[in-house]
Amino acid sequence: MAEKSAIPITRNPAPADTEAAIRAAVRSATAMATDNESSHLATPEDADLFHAFLSDPAIHAPIYTLPRPLTRDSIRRFIERHLEERERGAGLLFLNFSGGEIGGYTDLAIWPHWAAGEMGGAVHPDRQGHRRGILGAERGFTWMFEALGLDLICETAAPDNVRTARLLDHLGFRRMGEVTSYRDDGTSRPSLVWEVTRAEWAARTPIEEAMPPTGAADTTGRKP
Repeated sequence: MAEKSAIPITRNPAPADTEAAIRAAVRSATAMATDNESSHLATPEDADLFHAFLSDPAIHAPIYTLPRPLTRDSIRRFIERHLEERERGAGLLFLNFSGGEIGGYTDLAIWPHWAAGEMGGAVHPDRQGHRRGILGAERGFTWMFEALGLDLICETAAPDNVRTARLLDHLGFRRMGEVTSYRDDGTSRPSLVWEVTRAEWAARTPIEEAMPPTGAADTTGRKP
């Protein structure tokens, strides 16, 4: 989630007062909107639990922004770096707890000077499905626009990440092309890019309103 990854594609300089308000909102954020889970800022004391959560290859393998190698010390530094970013108004790292265990995390990169941001993270496989993934993403993007005051959200995914591509397309993000993403260690990969503006997000029909209630009969003839 670094600027050297060439995102966001759209770069409209924010007015000074907008930039200052976004930085202040990031510095004051202590939790993020979730559904039936508690969210709080990650702290160094969470490093062991967070490392245990990320140790599952099904969770960490697809995520390009995590440190390599994945150790308790590297995770502690990852958390500390995000706390430093929060003080600059440029990043946030939240852990989502359910039943006393980490059920997921949210990693936000913020570019206040462009009033833009990116959301990454992961949800435990046991908590995926039943619309939770897309509804959770929708809730997170709405929070970024409303709580942080952003004008643009930019997202990336590997070209073979079909699941994320479908989610972003379904949520109304526009495909913007491809860039090269870099890790801190200098390694790189191609990434597809999506963007959505505040106005576009406000004009869309929320997924929660458009989807039938869980358990409702499917009369469209579509296969699951």
